[in-house]
Amino acid sequence: MKANLNRRSFLKRTALAAAALSATRLRPGPNILAATGTIDKLNCVQIGCGGRGMSAHLDQVVNRHRQNLYAIVDPDANRHAEVRRWLKGKDLDGDKLQVFTDYRPMFDKIGKQIDAVFIAAPNHHHALAAMIAMQLGKNVYCEKPVCQNVAEAREMREMAARSKVATQMGNQGHCEEGYRRLCEYIWSGVIGKVTETHSWTDRANGGVGPRPPTLPVPAGLDWDSWIGPAPYRDYHSDLHPHEWHGWYDFGNGSIGNMGCHVLDGVYWALKIEHPTSIEVEYIRGGSDERYPTGSRIRWDVPARGNMPPLKVYWYEGLNQTTHEEAIGNLKAARGDARNFPPLLLELRKQYPDEELDRGDSGTLYVGEKGVIFTGTYGDKMRIVPREKMKETPQPAKTLPRPKDIFTDFIEACHAGKTGTAASFDYGTRLTEFSILGNLAQHVGEGKKVEWDGPNMKVTNIPDLNHWVKRAYRTGWQT
Repeated sequence: MKANLNRRSFLKRTALAAAALSATRLRPGPNILAATGTIDKLNCVQIGCGGRGMSAHLDQVVNRHRQNLYAIVDPDANRHAEVRRWLKGKDLDGDKLQVFTDYRPMFDKIGKQIDAVFIAAPNHHHALAAMIAMQLGKNVYCEKPVCQNVAEAREMREMAARSKVATQMGNQGHCEEGYRRLCEYIWSGVIGKVTETHSWTDRANGGVGPRPPTLPVPAGLDWDSWIGPAPYRDYHSDLHPHEWHGWYDFGNGSIGNMGCHVLDGVYWALKIEHPTSIEVEYIRGGSDERYPTGSRIRWDVPARGNMPPLKVYWYEGLNQTTHEEAIGNLKAARGDARNFPPLLLELRKQYPDEELDRGDSGTLYVGEKGVIFTGTYGDKMRIVPREKMKETPQPAKTLPRPKDIFTDFIEACHAGKTGTAASFDYGTRLTEFSILGNLAQHVGEGKKVEWDGPNMKVTNIPDLNHWVKRAYRTGWQT
C-alpha cells in the first residue's frame, strides 16, 4: 500500500463499496452535478489506459469533447508516460496530470474534485471501481461487460438506482441506428414471431493446459494493483496486456469480450429477462481456469407477453473440425476455422452476394415469415435477402435516436441527468444474460444449467453458485 494513502479513509471507503457488493444497503453520496446544474467541463478520471482506454475513451473525452482529464489510473507506469506524451501532442499540459497505479488511493485523494470516471480496465476491476465511484456520487462510464459475475450486476444496478448518477455501459451499438431499426422491425411483426436466434464471433478468448511458468514482473508494472480484487497469482505470460480475457479469474472469455455487442439486439428486441436454462452443445479447449477456444451455447428463454419461447444460440471461436489456431492479439479464428452457425452456411450458399460472413461477428433472427441479419454492433441490419428488404415497407421509427454513446453520457453528466441510452439499469441486465453462458462453460458439454433468475441461483448444480458471486481478495474488501 502506498505510503501517502490515508489508510483509515481508504479502508472506510473500500469497505463501503465491498459491503454494497454483499447487498448491504448504503446511502450513496449525492450527484453533485444533479444538485448544482451544468458546468463547463467535467473533471474526469480514466481507469485503464490501454486498448479502449487509449484509443476510444481518451480520444473522445479529451480530444473530441474537450473535457478535463484530471487523473489517470493504470498499474503500468509505461501507460502513464504514454498518456502524458499523447496530451503533449495535443498541446495540453501532461505534467499536471495526476497519475495512480491503484484506484483506491485515487478516490481517497481526489474523490471530491472529480465528476466522472471512465473505466476500461480488465473485467475483474469493473464492479469495484464503479461501485466506489457511484457511492461517492460520481458519474460512471464502464466498458462492457460492466462486471464479471451475476451478483455484481445485481448490486451495480441497485447502486446506480440509489446513487442517481449518470451511468453508461460501453456497448456503442446500443446508441446506433441498426439495433433500433431491428427492434422496430421485430416489434411491428415484419418477420413474424421469432423463435430462435444465431449469434457468432470469431473471438477465441480462451486456452488449453496449465498456467505458463512464473516470470519476473515487467519493469514499471504494479502487479499487486493489476491483480486487484482477484485471487493472487504470480505474473506469467498470457495475461497483461491482452490475454486476460481467457482466464476465469480476470475475464469472461469470448462472451465477455463480444457478447454485450453481439447479443444486444437479441436481448433488447426480443424482450428477454431471465432464461430458464443454459447449455453448452459443443466445447473445445479450456481448462479448470481457462475459457474454451470454441463453443456453441444455447439459452432457453420462456414466453414473454405475446412472444413465444425462444432459443438463443452463441457460436464462438474455432469450430469442431479445424486444426488451425486463433491468431493475433485478438485471438481470432480465420477462414474455414471459424465456428459459424449451420444456418449461416446455408444462407451463404443460397445468397453468396449477401456477405453475411464478412464481419467478425453477427446475428440471424429467425421468424415465421423471414430472417433478419445484424452485424457486430447492429450494423448492416436487413431482411435476408436484400431484395426482400427493399420490398418490405419500413415500420415507423418509434425509438429515440440518441447521439453516439460518449456524447450521450457526457451530455447527461453536464445536465445532471441519470438517463442514458445504455445505463447500468440496462447494461447490467444484458451483461448478466450474456455471462450466464460462462456458467454453462464451467460444467462442460451436454450438462444443462437450470437457472432461477429471480432468486439468482443455479438449482440443479449447486456447486456452480460459487461462480455467481465471488469473494474479493483480502485487502480489497476490508
